Amino acid sequence: MSTRTETDYLGSLQIPADALYGIHSVRAKDNFPDTTQFHVEWYQAMGLVKQACYLTYAEMVKALQEENLFRDSKGFIPPNVVNALIAVAGEVHEGKYFDSFIVPAIQGGAGTSINMNVNEIIANATLIRLGHNPGNYTVIDPIEQANVYQSTNDTVPTALRVAVVRLLTLLEELINNTRQAVETIEKSHRNSLRIGYTQLQAAVPSSYGQLFSTYSEALSRDWWRVSKCFERIKVVNLGGGAIGTAVGTPRYFVMEVVKHLQQLTGFPFTRSENLNDATANLDSFVEVHAILKAHAVNIEKMASDIRLLASDIAGNAINIPKRQVGSSIMPGKVNPVIPEFVVSIAHRVYTNDMLISNLAGQGALDLNAYLPTIGHAMIDSIKLLIAANQALAGHLLNGIEIDSEKSAQLLMFNPSITTALLPIIGFNRAAMLAQEMRLKKIDIFSANQNLKLIPEEKLVELVKPNNLLKLGFSFREVID
Repeated sequence: MSTRTETDYLGSLQIPADALYGIHSVRAKDNFPDTTQFHVEWYQAMGLVKQACYLTYAEMVKALQEENLFRDSKGFIPPNVVNALIAVAGEVHEGKYFDSFIVPAIQGGAGTSINMNVNEIIANATLIRLGHNPGNYTVIDPIEQANVYQSTNDTVPTALRVAVVRLLTLLEELINNTRQAVETIEKSHRNSLRIGYTQLQAAVPSSYGQLFSTYSEALSRDWWRVSKCFERIKVVNLGGGAIGTAVGTPRYFVMEVVKHLQQLTGFPFTRSENLNDATANLDSFVEVHAILKAHAVNIEKMASDIRLLASDIAGNAINIPKRQVGSSIMPGKVNPVIPEFVVSIAHRVYTNDMLISNLAGQGALDLNAYLPTIGHAMIDSIKLLIAANQALAGHLLNGIEIDSEKSAQLLMFNPSITTALLPIIGFNRAAMLAQEMRLKKIDIFSANQNLKLIPEEKLVELVKPNNLLKLGFSFREVID
């Protein structure tokens, strides 16, 4: 295999001659022997951020020329090279050349390896576009040209925010889809009676509509909270340079680059009013991930409830879709794999939340060196929650079947139904009725016939869904 020699101030390395990556990427790959794949969404967002930078550079040079301040082209990137850089950055945004991104997700160095791998890809792909061999950095250099007026510390976190905003947009939509699927069940089974439980013990009469309304309300809150995340994520430090002071960066570039990012993304990204703060502090990611964690809690609760209600132990008044064979040894067994998938995802999100919080607190002075791991965990959580919502709506909720008649029958045989009679016969006599049901394993009607505690026609009326599910009682009803 033919190679080329690349040199940095640490020495020289042999690089495959046709490789789009370079010495900085190879050093990182060797230094960080991890196989965790970098998220392609972050890679694509890096291309978009680079494109915004090159467009700003081209606009700046044009403005200098129009004001007769561009007296000498020496030191400026030729227009044909800038245009090629813009085009190649667009290709990176499309996901092209991702196989040349060899830096692992977990790394040291605050993201320098991410930035340099992208810079090397852009520089070498641009060289090829202009008819040169990869590695001919006298023509296009990964730092001098591909990284012009940029820093790892403003481009990489900005790209992370772009990736997060895009994924949050999809998550927001999918949460709403899940909510709509839940709401359909809620409306269809508003009067489908069931036993309400506290501490896994039968407690009071309820309905599937009321139970699923709790999930619908929780998902509504999740949807609202996720929609508010954009306000935190849209503030970027692009143009701020290494620590937000913009040392070595033209003021024109600082003031205009975010405008191009807005145009390219279609999202209202804004430059932070305090670029030092936006560079040093990552608490906005902690805040946003806490909202993701809250959503994970809600879908875990719902998935766990559905798994329990659909279990053989619970009597199978609710059936969930059969998605796959459940055992290699037990014939006919089908497991609740979708609820288990969702619960597993939720706990992965909880782990990521602790990781993000802990590493955000490890920021030191003007920068947080752990941005790559924080960003990886953030994107990981969003993608997992996207998958969870897709599975919930597509593979679980839309196929749930509830046997309303069987569920109502189970309620009539359960002593918890006597709670509905407290305003009429009081606690002690209701307890006698419950005891009769429990000892003789009979329904409430048979128990009442034995004890004659309430007129039969009155009992029939009281245990109808419209009476059991109304909010409280009026004293007029008790008198009547």
